[in-house]
Amino acid sequence: SLFQLKLWNKYRVSNIPSLIFIDASTGKVVCRNGLLVIRDDPEGLEFPWGPKPFSEVVAGPLLRNNGQTLDSSALEGSHVGVYFSAHWCPPCRSLTRVLVESYRKIKEAGQKFEILFVSADRSEDSFKQYFSEMPWVAVPYADEARRSRLNRLYGIQGIPTLIVLDPKGEVITRQGRVEVLNDVECREFPWHPKPVLELTDSNAVQLNEGPCLVLFVDSEDDGESEAAKQLIQPIAEKIIAKYKAKEEEA
Repeated sequence: SLFQLKLWNKYRVSNIPSLIFIDASTGKVVCRNGLLVIRDDPEGLEFPWGPKPFSEVVAGPLLRNNGQTLDSSALEGSHVGVYFSAHWCPPCRSLTRVLVESYRKIKEAGQKFEILFVSADRSEDSFKQYFSEMPWVAVPYADEARRSRLNRLYGIQGIPTLIVLDPKGEVITRQGRVEVLNDVECREFPWHPKPVLELTDSNAVQLNEGPCLVLFVDSEDDGESEAAKQLIQPIAEKIIAKYKAKEEEA
């Protein structure tokens, strides 16, 4: 029915089964990944499963690939890319190659930036092999509970996913993968979302994530696409501001 369809769209459900917890008094989503929650917390000890701050969920030791450990508090004051990935997944491996270069460029430009690898590998050995290619930090593979809590915190539905956080641990963008592939020189870092994007192969994935307005223009005529952008930019900004005021995703 139309009502069911509206619910699917409202909560951006892309696969089933899906279990989403909502605060009935405000209608706000408390937790997208209900299935992981009841798997990890069958006794309901963490109820009501609301979002916790990143610093609390990540708390504990982190690894470097040389075997060194450091405390998660070392991430404080930096932009952080939370990277959900696994060696068995070919798109992950190709993103990792690009990301290694992006990471170096951003650090060389003097920006405070760290990447945190959250593995979905199927064994400790494949984690170690994959992590050996990465110049950043990781949650220890053996700490399955913390890896799972990070997956829950961001409602991860597929890999690779790169979530970019500001120094306070607030999400700047969930589309880090798209941003990194579209901006190889990292000129736009830390990739605050733009109200209007040019549609490309790598960002077309966003068409599946909610209602989109797609404006077709004659690409032969550069003036026309610029004029079209000027037309829809203020409308897009207004819509985004409205959702931001309600603390919802646009």
